[in-house]
Amino acid sequence: MLKLITACLALTVLALPAQAGTVEEALNNPGRLAKDLERDQRDKPAEIIALLNIKAGDRVADIFGGSGYYSEIVSQVVGPDGEVLLHNNQAYLKYVSKDMQARFGEREVPGVVRHDREPADLGLGESTLDAVIIIMSYHDLYYTEEGWPPIDRQNFMGQIVTALKAGGRFLIVDHQAAEGAGMTAVQSLHRIEASVALKDIESVGLEFVGGTDVLRNNKDDHSLHVFDPAIQGKTDRFVQVFEKPAIN
Repeated sequence: MLKLITACLALTVLALPAQAGTVEEALNNPGRLAKDLERDQRDKPAEIIALLNIKAGDRVADIFGGSGYYSEIVSQVVGPDGEVLLHNNQAYLKYVSKDMQARFGEREVPGVVRHDREPADLGLGESTLDAVIIIMSYHDLYYTEEGWPPIDRQNFMGQIVTALKAGGRFLIVDHQAAEGAGMTAVQSLHRIEASVALKDIESVGLEFVGGTDVLRNNKDDHSLHVFDPAIQGKTDRFVQVFEKPAIN
């Protein structure tokens, strides 16, 4: 009888729903991947996610989210009543399949929903999202190569603006290009100027509300490709946060 009671109690504990928590609690979750713990040191997710002003029950889209590093952290902040859409297109998925398997193959990541869609039809709906993030991939809206079809930036960003609720936040992190580089650094180095991104995003009706310099690196002279071993993971990165204004 004692064994049966103990087993029932254990099952009860396992059945308890996950609770919403702080970013710090999410980062200290003992079940996190070792690769994520290493990435924490260079990506400063606590400082970045704090800029979203998200809370329990919120719905967030992680666009071009790769294997879901940010998605997993955010899912624990929004809790069981919230949801994170982990978006990738087919071109992106082929680069992250191994890491996706590591995250989701034998692990439960509650609250993260895979959302595999092409940029022309993101399927995000209207006024459904409290926040949207694009981490180190905003420049890809301008990038083209075989296997990465051109993206209609106006259509793409229009879908995001439509999906955000009034007051919802849009956050990007990207690799800084040299001043005056224009669009040339996107194709050659996977970099974009912060000023170009700012002008772009404001042009679709979102209002700039701030950012942080926590990912800045003045030792990066902006001349190397972001995947060059000499700078990979240590690029000078800018962070910009925007809000969708309320409709008057």
